[in-house]
Amino acid sequence: MSLKPETRAQVIAWIKWVRDIVILALVIFGARSSFADWNDVPSGSMKPTILVGDIIFVNRLAYDLKIPFTRIHLATWGAPKRGQIIILDSPTNGERLVKRVVGLPGDTIAMRNNVVYINGKALDYKPLNPKYANALSAQARASHQFKLEELGKEPHPVMLLDGGSEESNFPAIKIPAGKYLVLGDNRDNSADSRYFGLVPRKDILGHATAVIVSWNHNNYYLPRKGRFFKHLP
Repeated sequence: MSLKPETRAQVIAWIKWVRDIVILALVIFGARSSFADWNDVPSGSMKPTILVGDIIFVNRLAYDLKIPFTRIHLATWGAPKRGQIIILDSPTNGERLVKRVVGLPGDTIAMRNNVVYINGKALDYKPLNPKYANALSAQARASHQFKLEELGKEPHPVMLLDGGSEESNFPAIKIPAGKYLVLGDNRDNSADSRYFGLVPRKDILGHATAVIVSWNHNNYYLPRKGRFFKHLP
């Protein structure tokens, strides 16, 4: 059955429109996969640095270039540095995770009473400005200690449960080539390398550098304006 000329023109126009939408979607999501990305943070494992409701910017080109929608490396020009916040997929369930790089290939890492030791030397911990805890609940502020951890080039805040937990200690581990040890800044409430082991280099997807916007899930999803475009230490 042949179509009328006007009907045929409408069908062709519709096909072109769908084609253009598909191409645009591939470009946008391909760019997110390979160049720059943004991720909503649904859990509190990186408190007080990153809060639930933060949407963070991820530099996908920080370390390498991958074929869109794959983990196939086209080029590599860098490696995660100690103290950087990275994005990875959980080895246990594939869930997108945000963690901090603590141990590099060749390091020996241990934790005793929530103090991190790198190659036998304890990190320094200093008192933290109370403003970092203001966005947390009164219960969280009352049950945790807040400190500034001297890790990498830029110190960052951590929160530690009063009295610690089973996760506050682990024996010294030597990190092999191509692997990284990652932890959450909320040290006693984070599923990280203490649970799923060391992270292969190929599974690291990018470097999180800033909060783009932030919504307060506990206050009618109102914006936390003070966190917009906030640098992540």
